[in-house]
Amino acid sequence: MMLTGVWLILVPLALFGYAYVAYPVLLWILARSRSRPPTRSQGECPRITVTIPAYNEVDRLGATLERLLALDYPSDRLHILVVSDASTDGTDEVALGFAHRGVELLRLERRSGKTAAENAAVSRIQGDVVVNIDATIGLAAHSLRALVGAFAEDSVGVASGRDISVGDAKSEGNRGESGYVGYEMRVRALETDIDSIVGASGCFYAMRRELHAVQLPEDLSRDFGAVLVAREHGFRSVSIQDAVCFVPRTVALDREYRRKVRTMARGLRTLWYKRHLLNPVRHGRFAWMLWSHKLCRWLVPLTSPLVVLGAVLIGVGAGGLAWLPLGALAAGVLTALAGFLWPKGHKPPGLLAMAAYVVAGNVAGMAAWISALSGGGTSVWEPTRRPNTENNNRES
Repeated sequence: MMLTGVWLILVPLALFGYAYVAYPVLLWILARSRSRPPTRSQGECPRITVTIPAYNEVDRLGATLERLLALDYPSDRLHILVVSDASTDGTDEVALGFAHRGVELLRLERRSGKTAAENAAVSRIQGDVVVNIDATIGLAAHSLRALVGAFAEDSVGVASGRDISVGDAKSEGNRGESGYVGYEMRVRALETDIDSIVGASGCFYAMRRELHAVQLPEDLSRDFGAVLVAREHGFRSVSIQDAVCFVPRTVALDREYRRKVRTMARGLRTLWYKRHLLNPVRHGRFAWMLWSHKLCRWLVPLTSPLVVLGAVLIGVGAGGLAWLPLGALAAGVLTALAGFLWPKGHKPPGLLAMAAYVVAGNVAGMAAWISALSGGGTSVWEPTRRPNTENNNRES
């Protein structure tokens, strides 16, 4: 019984160790022996269209448009398209107020979700490169030029920005997000050095016009799907370190939990839709990276209940020592619960914040699997309401 319990615990631990530790180490080893020159922005300025899917962003859209128009990119080669997903709060009026500065509004009469909004934008695209951004992010002055410059390399089909998680470090309750985002960006940098990233940043990424024209079902993730479509057409996808994107952290872990359920469920459906890319015989190294970075990570929360079952079996078999594995498990859960329930407006200790973020992520992962397998709808998205970037104390 004890041996069975040990094996049950080892399954999720082995998946976690491989996906989050061994895989990045293998990437690092391969990157040190690679022959591919690093991908760098070439500073070219093709005609581009920046699309901003927006649902009820009246409080944020104006500031985002002002920041975009002030970026270091030639105004005569910049077309901005706001796609309003049937907004009801005055978002459309904000966009129309920028019409004299070249901003175009496309309104969807039926709320359909982010992917549907990006699909609808195809008919209005004017540029050779399409840049997709969220309405709540901030960009460094050079970020847009740096991102688009990557397409000077003919092999690049998708370019993703480098997210930097920012927020009010004195009061926010979701500091664990910052460490994870930084880790993810380092993994993507290694994947770029070797071959291709397997997922783009949904809040700031770009793709060639012909790839953007490929329609995806509304309940799929377009930023993840863009990388898969690019691979199908013989392109690689890259993460551009100089294309800095400031992403406000969600102020509460419960909001982050809902975002994770939505994004992972859509990601699972997208991977199933393009599952042929998991075939290592046909797609070689990219298939290995897709298995390692995406599917193995997503299997961790699915198998995490085995830890509880294994701890129970070990405890029963250990007799008087039964409290050891169960006590350790309970202590971890209580630590995470304390971080999750920490009063809003007060900064939790780092250990509590990270434990809560990890546990909430695993619970969200299990909920996402249930949603994806049951066919639960996630196409109509409720944007994660993040603080305005200009009001944040930018601490990563």
